[in-house]
Amino acid sequence: MPEVRSEDSVVRYYCTAGNGMEPFLVDELKRKLSAQDVYQIPGKVLFSSSATIHRVCDLKAAERLFLLLKQDSPLFCSFLAKTASVLQSRLLGDRCQWISAVRTWSRLQGELAASRNAVTASTTQRNREKGRGCEKQSGEGENRVMGMGLSRLLGWKADLKNPKLEINVYLNDDYCLLGIPLTRLLLPLANRSYLKTAGLRSTVAWAMASLAHIEPGSCVVDPMCGVGTILIEAAKEHMSACFLGVDIDDGQLQKADENVVFAELQSRVHLLKASSTALPLPSASVDAVVCDLPFGRKFSTRTNMAENLPVILSEMERVLRVGGTLVVLLSPQLSCLLKKLLSQTNCGPKCNEEAEPQTGIKSCLVSSSEQHNLQITSSSSQEALTFSSLRHQATLRVSLGVIDGLIHKYIKTLD
Repeated sequence: MPEVRSEDSVVRYYCTAGNGMEPFLVDELKRKLSAQDVYQIPGKVLFSSSATIHRVCDLKAAERLFLLLKQDSPLFCSFLAKTASVLQSRLLGDRCQWISAVRTWSRLQGELAASRNAVTASTTQRNREKGRGCEKQSGEGENRVMGMGLSRLLGWKADLKNPKLEINVYLNDDYCLLGIPLTRLLLPLANRSYLKTAGLRSTVAWAMASLAHIEPGSCVVDPMCGVGTILIEAAKEHMSACFLGVDIDDGQLQKADENVVFAELQSRVHLLKASSTALPLPSASVDAVVCDLPFGRKFSTRTNMAENLPVILSEMERVLRVGGTLVVLLSPQLSCLLKKLLSQTNCGPKCNEEAEPQTGIKSCLVSSSEQHNLQITSSSSQEALTFSSLRHQATLRVSLGVIDGLIHKYIKTLD
């Protein structure tokens, strides 16, 4: 149960979220904070909560946190001369409302300062991740309009270079939002103070772990763990489970080990050098497999993922117990190959029928080399690879920054 203040101290917030992460954030808000009036819009989730601010700031699926001042319908003004008056009349409100909002913001900032240790600039720099930024805010003209309006309303002096209080205005064709950031731009919620080296986007790593149905006593394996981001996110959330990271690359394992030590998880997260195509684990020995298969410029590997995907998938299925969960993150191209592999198993296409990913894209682009590799591996009788025990549960598209990834979830059933 979340720590709360009192019923008369309910605060209205909104969080920004990466594309595809909104449903994860909605679920987390309801489950962890018992949040009310939860409302999802693209890239943001609005909610009310009486939980303490340090509990709100512990959200794992969110990017940044704001105190919500006003939500309104879109502004339509056909005359530029009327823009200033429309902005000010629709968004500024009255003086008492602003004074109350600033008092709430000041109180929450005080609670944050009292409950959380300051993060040094060096820690901020090393934890910084590249990724999808917040939606573009209002332009320079709108900034001047809002600044002048607040100056007249409250007697404040607008200082765009060194402000004491930042006001964010989001304007688009669907809605208007007015809010005050509760976390600084360089310290978003998505930055993890317990990670020394950043790997996969932390919010996506947490989302993948949340899909794995990890329970107390579970054994969770990441066969291509990289720097260990998924395992650490999962271990921070599930204190009574054990985790094993496997990777063939010494450099990645070294960084993973440093991350595990930095996060103080040595007793529950263990690392092993081995190939994902031949895991040194007994069959049906683990409860969940969660893996980000390397792709893209930043996380690519020398291994031909298209060629090795059938063997890697077969090993994941082998070590999973019946009822266990498989969660994998793939590129759109590898996702198409995975679906084709599953459709070619001996149980028929209906057994592994998958809904189209929520992407708005009706076809995936697969290179000729990937198609050739797939034909070689899937037609080889020596491999004898089948995945008849994997039952599809969900396919979700998420933003990884400049590229997107597809999270696939499967449950292992009896053959």
